[in-house]
Amino acid sequence: MNIRIISGKYGGRKIEAPDGTRTHPMGERVRNAMFNSIGSEIQGTDVLDVFAGTGSVGLEALSRGARSATFVERDKIAQKILAKNVVSLGAEQSVEIIRTSVNNWLETRDEKFYDIIFADPPYDDLQLSTVSKLFGLLKPNGLMVLSHTGRGEVPNLENGIVVVDNRSYGNANLTSFRREG
Repeated sequence: MNIRIISGKYGGRKIEAPDGTRTHPMGERVRNAMFNSIGSEIQGTDVLDVFAGTGSVGLEALSRGARSATFVERDKIAQKILAKNVVSLGAEQSVEIIRTSVNNWLETRDEKFYDIIFADPPYDDLQLSTVSKLFGLLKPNGLMVLSHTGRGEVPNLENGIVVVDNRSYGNANLTSFRREG
């Protein structure tokens, strides 16, 4: 299966995705709507793509002008496809791939903080306690976009984190949070 990078310097280029249900790449329509709503914030940012799968979201951010992307993915097949996608786009200099679960990485990570975090956990296991820990990685005024099912579950908000947007696209919901700065 192939996924298209929508816009920017890699716009129109195809990246790979595993067949089956190993990952659930964000649909092009949802990804396009998300980037259209935050597009002005992407330029020059450091982004974190957790539960990264194929890397389509972080790679789209790089294509649209992000300075760097850190990907966290635990599935070995998805990791290989992600690494292949990074190389096929020539984005190796701007990318770091972390090959472990998000929860394990959070326990051992360095002190880097991010302008934008994309979290797209498996819909059958949203891992909201892990997702809520990600708020601590946001820079002041940083943005986190959580993709989840439309059942209304969101992580516990810590002090200084507010919901700034919530949109539904069929069975996909995008909730945006901002660290007040």
